[in-house]
Amino acid sequence: MDAEMPVYTLDDALNTVGFGKFQGFVLVFAGLGLVAEAMEIMILSFIGPAIRSEWELSPNQETLLTSVVFAGLLVGSYAWGAISDNYGRRKGFLGIAMVASVAGLVSAFSPNYLSLVTLRCLAGIGLGSGPVFLSWFLEFIPASNRGTWVVVISIFWTIGTILEAALALIVMPGLNWRWLLALSSVPSFAVLLLLGLAPESARYLCSAGRMVDAHRILEKIAQWNHTDLPSGMLVSDKTATPDEEFAIPENTPLLSSTTEVKPGSSSCFMLLSSRLIRTTLLLWVLFFGNSFLYYGIILLTSELSSEQTKCSSTLLLLQNAQDGSLYINVFITSLAELPGLLLSAVIVDRIGRKMSMAIMSILTFICLLPLVIHQPVAITTALLFGARMFANGTYTVASIYAPEVYPTSLRATGSGIACAVGRIGGMICPIVAVGLVSGCHQTAAIVLLEIVTVFSVVSIQLFPFETKGRELTDTVTSTTTLVSNPK
Repeated sequence: MDAEMPVYTLDDALNTVGFGKFQGFVLVFAGLGLVAEAMEIMILSFIGPAIRSEWELSPNQETLLTSVVFAGLLVGSYAWGAISDNYGRRKGFLGIAMVASVAGLVSAFSPNYLSLVTLRCLAGIGLGSGPVFLSWFLEFIPASNRGTWVVVISIFWTIGTILEAALALIVMPGLNWRWLLALSSVPSFAVLLLLGLAPESARYLCSAGRMVDAHRILEKIAQWNHTDLPSGMLVSDKTATPDEEFAIPENTPLLSSTTEVKPGSSSCFMLLSSRLIRTTLLLWVLFFGNSFLYYGIILLTSELSSEQTKCSSTLLLLQNAQDGSLYINVFITSLAELPGLLLSAVIVDRIGRKMSMAIMSILTFICLLPLVIHQPVAITTALLFGARMFANGTYTVASIYAPEVYPTSLRATGSGIACAVGRIGGMICPIVAVGLVSGCHQTAAIVLLEIVTVFSVVSIQLFPFETKGRELTDTVTSTTTLVSNPK
């Protein structure tokens, strides 16, 4: 009888085929998307002073050039998440790559300030892609080592920041900012060219009720990895029979695995529903705090690690773009993220997401604490290096946890909005931190960062459940079950 036919779920299939050549390709493609995003964001550290000098801009105009990119990031983080959740990951990738690559390249030919601001805002919209790439990659990884591999893909972000600093060091002294803008758009064009090879997420297809298409993707994975799928028929839930999987009733329940979330506001309403509001709000607090802390540490590194600084403005230090020391400084401080990523990869699947985030947040707090009073330059640099290492590790694990706690129909949207809230923290931090440090209020600046760290630790402890080793859920109901029965 058909009802007695063996069945298997998507997670059963992924555990059987394992991590192989297919996931390796997915890793490189998604990682390339993160490299593109990191390079386009890091470029803001280099082109502002050069453009201000060439076009005789005011400080406010230069600041606006940065602000519009972050504004675009806010829009893009939500928009691309909603598009990929409702219309498929590949459609999200297509929009991301087209907007980011074209706007990034064309901005290099901007004839005036207004056109440059407009095009950089559009590029920012295209850059709000990190949650989509991470969600897509995560959906192909077996649960047993999912955390470690998502940490590995985060290395591509750090690679992007290092590449951009190296590119600026090579290009800016002999050429100009237009060349840097043009060359920095190359990774986005590479994503666009490789898009035809990128498959749709089998988990997204399952959540949309397209089991036949999902099965084709799984067959492709097994072929690439030289393995076989489990015997039987693919179902989204082992409690369902094969016939039920392919026959969608007329009155499908709102939160069933085959329900599509409508584009737009309904996604936000579901994120703030009684079943998800606690997780959503805590994630917003965590991402806001982590981004505020991350950019605050970068600003303090520029200010406090300089022997020549005498309460000078961090902005003035950044404006010395003609001196190669700026590019070298960014290059070296970016290397601090590598040991943070390594630590995250070692502990995330051993002690869990919540414990990993809590430990690294506490270590960040400890590294910053001695800086409430002035320290020798060498000690200050070492402490800030450690703080950035642990802060980046916390953010990396949070980027794993966010897509894991949401069901497939809301995964990219939920993690995208959390990332967007984090961007707000990144926007606010320079305004606050620069004001405090340039006013010779180092202690106040450090205390503020410590308070933000405490709020982040509290939010981590209040998360309703741990996701280590858990299968990804396709429905809000399944998510609620995890909340009700935490391990």
